[in-house]
Amino acid sequence: MSDSIRQHVHALGLTLPAASQPAANYLSYVISGNQLWISGQIPMLEGNPAYLGRLGESLSAEEGTQAAQLAALGLLAQLSSALGDDLSRLARTLRVGVFIASSGDFQQQSAVANGASNLLVNALGDKGRHVRTAVGVSSLPAGVAVEVDALFELQP
Repeated sequence: MSDSIRQHVHALGLTLPAASQPAANYLSYVISGNQLWISGQIPMLEGNPAYLGRLGESLSAEEGTQAAQLAALGLLAQLSSALGDDLSRLARTLRVGVFIASSGDFQQQSAVANGASNLLVNALGDKGRHVRTAVGVSSLPAGVAVEVDALFELQP
């Protein structure tokens, strides 16, 4: 298989979207030394925020998992943009943070976060394995259910 991130995503039956632009005064990603930091990505469909609401209220855990996968697809779009779509420049995924808008009694944050983790591992192979934090929050930008950020290590 090619070392193109786009082709790895396509092999999963998915389409890599264009990397989103910042919604405020921040950068989509920053490369510092051999680290690539990617800002939080929200689930987007056709340029619009998707999966609006909170888990345990208006959305199910399954819908949350789908939202996490879609947000992680945005991470891969940023990764592709930052690396010129060259997967060989990636050493590994270090950390993924998954923020889940959920009711106070919702306790399936880890299961929802698997939507993001599974996509990263399926698309990047061993380079996609990472440590992770899954945190329930009261709300997220644009009213979405999930936001995902990541830290990657680049080849020297």
